[in-house]
Amino acid sequence: MKIPALIDKTSSFGTLFAAMSCAGCFPALGALGATLGIGFLSSYEGFLFRKLIPALVVLALVANCISWYRHRVVSRGLLSIAGPVAVLAALFAFWHYDWSIYLFYTGLGLMLTVSLLDIFHPVKKPQCQI
Repeated sequence: MKIPALIDKTSSFGTLFAAMSCAGCFPALGALGATLGIGFLSSYEGFLFRKLIPALVVLALVANCISWYRHRVVSRGLLSIAGPVAVLAALFAFWHYDWSIYLFYTGLGLMLTVSLLDIFHPVKKPQCQI
C-alpha cells in the first residue's frame, strides 16, 4: 500500500474515531462511540473537536490530492476530495447553521466510503493503449 493511500485511510478512520468521542456535537456518532466503549475520551472533547478532526481532515485532503494527481481519474478524484471539503466547510464555514451537522455527516460518510472503495477497488494508473 502506498503512502498517500495509507495516510488517507488513517486520517479517515481517525476523524471518525475523534468524532465518535464528541457526543455533544455529534449525537449519532457519540452513541456509537459510547457503545464501543470510547466514552472516556469525552474529557478530551475540546482538543479532539478543535484540533484533531481538522488536522486529520486536512491530512486526508492532501493525501487525496496527491493520489488524484498521480492517477488522474477525475471522477474518483472529485469524490475523494468532496468528503474532506464538506467536513472542513461544516466545521469552519457553516457550523452556526442547523444543517451543518448533516453536511458534516455526509462528508464523514464520503471519506469512509472512498477509503473503503480504495481498499476493495483501487484505482490504477491510466496507461496508453497503442
